[in-house]
Amino acid sequence: MSVLWTAKVLGLGGVALCLAVELLARLLRRLGPSGPLNEVLFFPSEVTCVEHLFSSLSAGSCVCPLRHGVETSLSRLLRHVMSASSTLDLCVFAFSNTNLCRAVLALHTKGVTVRVLTDKDYAVISGSQIGVLRKAGICARCDSSSVHMHHKFALVDSRLLLTGSLNWTLTAVQSNSENVLVTEEPDLVGPFVEEFHRLWENNDVATDLSLSDRKSDTRFSDGDRKHRR
Repeated sequence: MSVLWTAKVLGLGGVALCLAVELLARLLRRLGPSGPLNEVLFFPSEVTCVEHLFSSLSAGSCVCPLRHGVETSLSRLLRHVMSASSTLDLCVFAFSNTNLCRAVLALHTKGVTVRVLTDKDYAVISGSQIGVLRKAGICARCDSSSVHMHHKFALVDSRLLLTGSLNWTLTAVQSNSENVLVTEEPDLVGPFVEEFHRLWENNDVATDLSLSDRKSDTRFSDGDRKHRR
């Protein structure tokens, strides 16, 4: 009798274990990939409507003539940037893309701490969004070294790295062959966090470039500057 009872208990235990494993597998599938995020975005990106990313409207409710509801490299990049919940650290050579600027401003409005580091010469070209960010209250510093600040990377909550050849300009997004690597790999994210901290500390606000005290260089714009980096 005890042997039969033991066999029943073991059988029920095995069934329970199988069910638990199946439920755990379903839960993990629902939560998404178990490993860190790794993604590559290639540009130029198709020109589509991205208004739904900035409002509660659905993709089909906008009346603009652009295509709607299409996932592109730009929309993916915007989603990654706007996924920040606490901090966004941006280190970029040229910044004139208005949609990317809107994403950064939206984060700032939500209370996300935003820090921007850019090149002192390109910060004042026609079309640069650095002045727009500063007027909104975002801390933006310009590299004060004798060389160009040529980085193009962003750190979302110090856990997600966006880096590659892409300048945050209209030309780079729509017309150039570019790439952005998106990764949560700690061994890759960590060095970029350290590099941003080093550059930020080396370009203290006391030595920061004041756009209001410097005339904008109108010789170049996002669409006609020949020297694209």
